[in-house]
Formats: sequence, structure tokens, C-alpha cells
Amino acid sequence: MTRSDDGSPAGATTILIVDDHALVREGLRWVLEVHADLDVVDEAGDSATAVAKAASERPDVVLLDVEIPGDDPVVTVRRIREVSPDSAVVILSMYDSPDLLRRLIAAGVRAYLLKSVGREELVAAIHKARDGSGSVLLSVSGQSLVQVQSAESAMLSAVELEILQLAAEAMTNAQIARRLDLTEATVKSHLRRIFAKLGAVSRIDAVNKAVAASLVALPHDRLVPRPRRPPRQ
Repeated sequence: MTRSDDGSPAGATTILIVDDHALVREGLRWVLEVHADLDVVDEAGDSATAVAKAASERPDVVLLDVEIPGDDPVVTVRRIREVSPDSAVVILSMYDSPDLLRRLIAAGVRAYLLKSVGREELVAAIHKARDGSGSVLLSVSGQSLVQVQSAESAMLSAVELEILQLAAEAMTNAQIARRLDLTEATVKSHLRRIFAKLGAVSRIDAVNKAVAASLVALPHDRLVPRPRRPPRQ
């Protein structure tokens, strides 16, 4: 079989498996590498290792379990996308949470699958994710799907969620504008709409409310202070 410079079969979809259980990783590798056009290039068991290996391997697809040691899964997804922008992130999870689902979609995942999916559905999702179509593949319960869709109109938009997440990471308006390829005025306009939707009076207030509602997550090494109450007289 012809192989590319990195040793993968030529034209194969390269995959990084991220799960904290070695047996799960081994099982997924066996299931996937039965297919000649799928090549598992590496594995990771925690968020920091996942980001590091995504940066070094630049896989086509990162198959990510949300329950791994380290950062919040949304933070992990964002960091993977920063170090390897062309990698498509496919979530494989035991948990069917509408709030988490909305946050991960906003972070840019290409698919969210429950671990109850069959092998054919998993392989199809990986192929679809690599194709780079604009749609996100969801294989979740009907109840979660209904909740996500029904809340969509009242939620922050994907861009607003991304801006709010970066604000939670203590980025300035100018830094957010550069990261998202927007003007600083556009970022300020989005923030005003975010404040209105959340009933927030400041950036810190908006971040605190969004964290409390599980819309965004704080990195483990960063805390956002809550506004202090005035001293009692």
C-alpha cells in the first residue's frame, strides 16, 4: 500500500483517539483500522496530551470523549482547533446533555455521537466530518435534539458564544477581533447584544452568568472575580 510522508496510507483519514480508558482506545483503534481508508495515528488520555498530540500529528479527525481528565471539554475543543485548525473534532460521549451539546456546537465540533452508536454510524460520521460540510452531525436522543432546537432562538448565537468564551479567557476586544477576524467595533456590538440577552451590566457579569448557565467554561488556571458587594454601613 502506498504511504504518505508520515507513514499513513496515502489518502487515508488520519485519526487521533482521545479517551481516558485504554481498553476503549484499543477497541476504537481495532474497529476503525479494519477500514483501509482510516488510520489511527495516535492516542491520548487527557486534555493536555490531546492538545499536544493534535499539534504534532495534525490529524484529519480528533475522536474526543468529553469525560477525560483536564480542562472542560469546550476548552479542550477550542485549544485543539487553535493548534490544528484543519482537524475536525468528533465527540463520542456517554452523556446526552442539551447544554453541553449547545456549547460544543458553538465551539465548532463537527459531530456529537453517543457511545451507543454502531460501527457503521461512527465510520460514516468520521468520513462526513473530514469532508468539511457546513452541517453538524448529531446522534443524540430525540429529547435533547428538541431542547436544543427549541431553545435556539433564545440562545446566544454561535459567534456570540465564541466571543463570550474568549472574554472568559480574559482576552481584550482587540485580541478577540484578531482571533475571529472581526473588527473591534463588531466585537463591541456583539458584546452589547450579549449583555442585553443575559441581563448583564458588564463583561465580568456576563461571563459569570454564562458560566453559571453552562454556556461557557473558564480555563482551570483562570478565575473571573465576581463583583464585590459594598461594605455594610
